[in-house]
Amino acid sequence: MLSNNVIKIITSLSSKKYRQKYNLFVVEGVKNIGEVIKSSIKIKELFITEDFWPDENSIKKTYIDEKELKKISFLSTPNVGLALCELPSNDENIKLNGLTIALDDIRDPGNLGTIIRLADWFGVENILCTKESVDLYNPKVVMSTMGSFTRVKVHYIELESFLSTYEGNIFGTFMEGESIYEQKLPQEGILVMGNEANGISKPIENLTTNKLSIPFFGKNGSTESLNVAVATSVILGEFKSQISNKS
Repeated sequence: MLSNNVIKIITSLSSKKYRQKYNLFVVEGVKNIGEVIKSSIKIKELFITEDFWPDENSIKKTYIDEKELKKISFLSTPNVGLALCELPSNDENIKLNGLTIALDDIRDPGNLGTIIRLADWFGVENILCTKESVDLYNPKVVMSTMGSFTRVKVHYIELESFLSTYEGNIFGTFMEGESIYEQKLPQEGILVMGNEANGISKPIENLTTNKLSIPFFGKNGSTESLNVAVATSVILGEFKSQISNKS
């Protein structure tokens, strides 16, 4: 049976403040937990209604019922179990390889989680985030990555300062930019995606070397602009398409 103190600690981990205080974060779902088990992330304890990982005897497991799981879950429909994990230590040694994504003040957890999945899918190893961007270990971010957060490195940095010393191509996405379908896109560089409401901030816009846009092909000019995660998907697809065509 879960103690009130355990319930209190786990539910407090919705807040970055308490994730940092306890040095813990939550992973939910069979897929996500399975990916964490395969990674270097340390699982402090598994709270489960069923054991989908019977061979993992080195991990502490606490069996709970569905009612107890609902008390600690961040999902509207809890999924089998919850892993209480230790926050990995910050890797301040950033080594960029190939194309890198930079996120200028992304605030929506679902957007960040989806972009991490896209990075994993398209082979992007690093994501650079402003310190104001939503936290990687927010439960909603973790859930929406479907385990990809264990393979993609996400760095929270002073993005403007970092870009000011970067010597390669810095691609920014703008409505008035050049069509991605009319550009020769290199295999290396940094792709900056902006805030959901305000786009790329002016100081970072001033550091971009190439302004890109996704052209509008529809007939109805009143269509809303693309969601930042959707736009990232389209642009990454074109980058990788050009790389494939060169090989």
